[in-house]
Amino acid sequence: MSRTSDSALGVTGMNPDQPSAARVYDALLGGSANFEVDRFLAQRMLVAEPQAARFAQANRAFLRRTVGALLDEGVDQFVDLGSGLPTVGNVHEIVHDANPRGRVVYVDVDPVAVAYGRQLLAGEERAAVVQADVRDVDVILSDPATGRLIDFDRPVGILAVAVLHFIAEDPAGILDRFRTAVVAGSRLVVSHLTTPAQMSREVVGVVQRYNTSTTTPLTFRSRDQVVDLFTGWELVPPGVVSVDQWRPEPTDVEESADLGPVPIWAGVGRLSPPV
Repeated sequence: MSRTSDSALGVTGMNPDQPSAARVYDALLGGSANFEVDRFLAQRMLVAEPQAARFAQANRAFLRRTVGALLDEGVDQFVDLGSGLPTVGNVHEIVHDANPRGRVVYVDVDPVAVAYGRQLLAGEERAAVVQADVRDVDVILSDPATGRLIDFDRPVGILAVAVLHFIAEDPAGILDRFRTAVVAGSRLVVSHLTTPAQMSREVVGVVQRYNTSTTTPLTFRSRDQVVDLFTGWELVPPGVVSVDQWRPEPTDVEESADLGPVPIWAGVGRLSPPV
């Protein structure tokens, strides 16, 4: 992706010499919406952890499965926090394949992700992009696009997929504010990086390099800490598990055989009616 093309998109407020979480993730997924600095860091990750691309793909597959599961259960409107760059299998594509009347609000603070998302959604009436930090809950909820697309008197799917490990302080408080905004029957979807049992020196080095070269450093959390993020929500089976073990499809199981679990915790919570 050239700087010229980004200028043509009207991207402002971004630094092409600083890696972005959204663009590094895009590079790991094999996308093209990234800079050399992002590809360099992604390559460093792959050298330190050859399965890094598999981990990114497993997380993307989890997003696809959970959105499908929520659609099957009647949830047809979604707020996708930290949605990142558009790639194959976007949430609105999954939703509209099943329900053309479904609604999706993407939220991201990265100007490149927002610009590309808005270009992708040009002319799309049932999906929009809100530029905001996921910590700015009031900004997200009060945005005109959110008000136009999301009916908070009906269940909403709050998607916090691979975003909360970029929040160092009180991610549970952020989720609690979304919980108070939605009604019973709503769902919370979370995936979150955890520290592998034994991180190699190479992986530690790459993480340290990333944390010192970006404005979105990583915060790893344990399974118990991820479970705590669902306070106020009823965890649905199978609970918080490795992202590749959350209701895997037969092909997912075959592809992950003998490769070991993915070091990303994942789960879905349901908001029950008040007692």
